[in-house]
Amino acid sequence: MKHLTLAAMAALALSSGAAMAQDKKDGMNKPKQEKCYGVSLAGKNDCGAGPGTTCAGTSKSDYQGNAWKFVPADTCTSIKTPKGNGSLTSKA
Repeated sequence: MKHLTLAAMAALALSSGAAMAQDKKDGMNKPKQEKCYGVSLAGKNDCGAGPGTTCAGTSKSDYQGNAWKFVPADTCTSIKTPKGNGSLTSKA
């Protein structure tokens, strides 16, 4: 009976290790992102919407300069809006 228990524990440990290795591998394939200010629509920011706001979804106007949204890495400053290009730093 002990052998079955040890065998079951070994099998569980191996499958858990494989699952954790897959999770790490999947995380490595996620595209890199950067914070981009001045590109979100009102209420669609990821965070950073200025004084008196709580964070995500609290920007008051489209392309608000102190509100940021995650965008694919190395694309922020090429995003064009009616108020100019996106910025890696706050515009407020």
